[in-house]
Amino acid sequence: MPFLTPHKNIAILGCGWLGLPLAILLKEKGYAVKGSTTSEEKLPLLRNAGILAYQIKIAAEGIEGDIEGFLDSTDVLVVDFPPGLRRNPKLDYSGAIENLAKAIESSGVKKLIFISSTSVYEETENFTIYTEDSKPNATSASGREIISVDKMLLENPLFDTTVIRFGGLIGAGRHPVKYLAGRKGIANPLGPVNLIHQKDCLRVIEKVLKNGIFGEEYNAVYPLNPPREKYYKEKASEAGLEEPEFDRSKPSVGKVISASKVMRELGVEFREGI
Repeated sequence: MPFLTPHKNIAILGCGWLGLPLAILLKEKGYAVKGSTTSEEKLPLLRNAGILAYQIKIAAEGIEGDIEGFLDSTDVLVVDFPPGLRRNPKLDYSGAIENLAKAIESSGVKKLIFISSTSVYEETENFTIYTEDSKPNATSASGREIISVDKMLLENPLFDTTVIRFGGLIGAGRHPVKYLAGRKGIANPLGPVNLIHQKDCLRVIEKVLKNGIFGEEYNAVYPLNPPREKYYKEKASEAGLEEPEFDRSKPSVGKVISASKVMRELGVEFREGI
């Protein structure tokens, strides 16, 4: 039986593109919600939505803000702050999460949902299909860093973690085609896309909370994987943007992420399309 009721206490570390809509949704569903942001300017936005707001920054150098108050009386902590490794590959993401894990241990919080990424899986020429039984095998520095963080949290004996690995995030004004439009020489034209809409991300997280399932790993992407070139040219045309041009001179690499477990075990329906 689920251990949660609609009035349990949820803390969302990182109320950004995904975390803020999640906080608002859970508040509407009857949960008591705390939310954090690194920006003082965003605190009124959270408060106006009825969310108990905290300014907290997690880094390898330490934690800034009232992390003790934020975690106090929390039943489930949702961790959703991006590693920032694309912008700064030298960031010590695992060091930051290690500091967070220590704070969680001290707080007594026993349940954690960690928002991770399908970038933990390597792209291959035969477009490997990855399920949750597949061992994360990314070779990039950022991929290895995320693998390390997932492992650290899953293996911590003092709290139960469910890791949700989302594919590329779209919706609410966000779509990769905006950055690909007009570009030339883009690699991997035949590589499958693995995307998920913001609203479907919210459905997955809510299902984990509602069912009280912890100590699990879930992949979550929309269960259609068209080739990149075909997909992004169509999306550019639909948006009135200049079509991107892909480089077909080299073999494409890619991967297919299976979302069968999250559909089977949690009854998630992907409704938004890509």
